[in-house]
Amino acid sequence: MKRWLFGIAGLFAVFGFGGALVAVSGIIPIKASSGHWAITRWFLNFSKERSVATHTLGLEAPSLDDPGLVLKGAGHYDTGCRPCHGNPALPQPQIAWKMTPPPPYLPPRISEWQPDELFYIVKHGIKFTGMPAWPSLQRDDEVWAMVAFLRRFPELDAAEYRRLTQGEAAPSGEVAQLPDLEGPERVPRAITTSCARCHGVDGLGRGLGAFPKLAGQTPAYLDLSLQAFARGTRHSGIMQPVAAGLSREEMGELARYYASLQEPSPSPPHQEATSAIERGKAIASRGIPSQRVPSCADCHGPGATRRNPVYPELAGQYADYLALQLELFKKNVRGGTDYAHIMRRAAAGLTREQMRDVALYYASLPAATAPPTR
Repeated sequence: MKRWLFGIAGLFAVFGFGGALVAVSGIIPIKASSGHWAITRWFLNFSKERSVATHTLGLEAPSLDDPGLVLKGAGHYDTGCRPCHGNPALPQPQIAWKMTPPPPYLPPRISEWQPDELFYIVKHGIKFTGMPAWPSLQRDDEVWAMVAFLRRFPELDAAEYRRLTQGEAAPSGEVAQLPDLEGPERVPRAITTSCARCHGVDGLGRGLGAFPKLAGQTPAYLDLSLQAFARGTRHSGIMQPVAAGLSREEMGELARYYASLQEPSPSPPHQEATSAIERGKAIASRGIPSQRVPSCADCHGPGATRRNPVYPELAGQYADYLALQLELFKKNVRGGTDYAHIMRRAAAGLTREQMRDVALYYASLPAATAPPTR
């Protein structure tokens, strides 16, 4: 028995020494142009599949049929994923195709993975492939949005892909001006190259609640939010890369542009709105002292009290967006500006139903009822 164990140990030692000798010699090519050996490719793929299967045990996917989720994932795919994985008009980008291994065109491959497995891959990336992890690991909701889009991706032709990912943006990448758009004559360059695909050139967020309405927000709030995204103190794998690429001058220009646009009208009412709005109004007006929830109106209105301009306007905002922000605050994964700690305490005492009620109430308000800022 001892002789057998010594033999096994000796064999491992020989293999280890041989591997070290090969590595030191430098004879293994690292050039991407040479590709992988067949056995290397098999080993890496097999290891990847087993790792994903093991690490997704017990992970359950939420409902992925919400059009807002698909829209949110589509916007990020076009900026963050398309340069490597292509789109229906250009399935194989030439520069990325020279990587080893080459990034696959995804529509034929999506069916090979379950939603929970796609989530794990998108969130954590894959070593030795060039695929990065999600820029903000706190935001599982954004990762699930990407999974929702990927599940739709195989069904899309070039025109439908362009509609989902660019919205008002034309195929050239320019943004079509709305004929009745009120505001500055010159649209900042960052709007045409990036912002409009999610928030719209009109600042109204494309109508589904996937993206917030920015029109009519204060310049101070928008500017500080962009700075927080760029620093990574407000967590978002979608917004952080965009904001980090902006100069301080561009941030200020964007903030002034969206602040100058027409403020949003109330969002369309939901079926459950009537009684929920009344409950939300009571919470917003008086808070819930027994749950240590303060009044929302003191900071966000409505009311005659002048407010800090770095607090966001909530009147007319999408209910789905507001409810999500409250949930993120409650879970302490949203982050934000230097004022975010105020909302973390406020949201901590709210139930999910109460969050929804407050969100529906503010969504029902016309922007004219928003209190003045100081």
